[in-house]
Amino acid sequence: MPTARAASRAAVRLGAVVLTGALLAACGSGGSDSASDDAGGKVTITVDLFGSFGYKEAGLYAAYEKAHPGVTIKQTDTEDEQDYWKSLQTRLAGGGGLADVQGIEVGRIASVTQQQADKFEDLKKYGADKLQGEFAGATWSAATTKDGKVLGLGTDVGPEAMCYRSDLFKQAGLPTDRAELAQKWSTWEGYLALGKQYKAKAPAKSAWLDSVGSLYTVMVGQQKERYYDASGKLIYADNPAVKTAWETATGAAKDGLSAKLDQWSPQWNQAFSAGSFATLPCPAWMLGYIKGQAGDAGKGKWDIAALPGGAGNWGGSFLAVPRAAKHKKEAYELIQWLTAPAQQAALFKKQGNFPSSTGAIAEVATATDPYFSGAPIGQIFGDAAKAAPVQVLGVHDKNVA
Repeated sequence: MPTARAASRAAVRLGAVVLTGALLAACGSGGSDSASDDAGGKVTITVDLFGSFGYKEAGLYAAYEKAHPGVTIKQTDTEDEQDYWKSLQTRLAGGGGLADVQGIEVGRIASVTQQQADKFEDLKKYGADKLQGEFAGATWSAATTKDGKVLGLGTDVGPEAMCYRSDLFKQAGLPTDRAELAQKWSTWEGYLALGKQYKAKAPAKSAWLDSVGSLYTVMVGQQKERYYDASGKLIYADNPAVKTAWETATGAAKDGLSAKLDQWSPQWNQAFSAGSFATLPCPAWMLGYIKGQAGDAGKGKWDIAALPGGAGNWGGSFLAVPRAAKHKKEAYELIQWLTAPAQQAALFKKQGNFPSSTGAIAEVATATDPYFSGAPIGQIFGDAAKAAPVQVLGVHDKNVA
């Protein structure tokens, strides 16, 4: 998923949902014929993630355990993806302390496929090659090595839009209709011009956008080549797209359009409910974060429109099984189920994580979200996902970002 700490999608805390009978049926009878050294022959599958992927909150673990008697899922997570990755590298080097399932952020996946393929299971040995047609091509290829090993299954992608506070727009005398706004800010110049209008009549202590960091990140997410080119060469220093994003972000700061908040900081979290900013560039997974931070009081105040400057992608993750995992077969069966269309569709409808599964994408095409004023999130993010460029990812893409 994204630059800075965006990948963490941390602290999304929604209540567990009641899953339908159809979803439970989708679990299948499962089971495992591999030996278990857990007490009483039962299997505990350990899952280690960064932030919250939403599985526990959406009730998916509970559904899987109910359909697979004897299986218990134990999750640990680290809020900051940077801290998570450092810890994972230490454990991979030592070969111990690894979970059965490890999350991999999209900015790290090239490092895994190009430099650490010997540390992770080739999921094809468990039948993953039969799943290729179920995933978007870019997602599948990103987790596949040059010699054909499949090292992870995609959980979600991060098509981008613009989330905005329609109540604050109204107070400042700006239009609130999402189609009209998409037209007015079809370019970043239009977006910033509207921001200056907002600043002139904004409610007290409310800025146009949360952070110039989010503006920069979302702009580079609209590019095919950002920090690396297709040959693997670092190009960020000379890439005009990176320069344009930087200059646009710093220009917004000089014009006083930013709330000057550090994303993922406690102050940023508090600002969601305080109305400290009116717009937030938002990949699909950010919807769950907004709900978690703004709470029930924010329902109906937020809306979503198409992103200025065209489609882009910010984020995405994979689930992988380390070679040192204790229960490899059971771990694969779990990640296959979690990334199947039914589960990805359910997660999007409840958390906002946009599917990497082609079947799930079709299933959520007509989805709306009452929290975001009934916005057609399936259409908005679906259109963005189709139009977003297939990004070139480098070995140290996440570190550069």
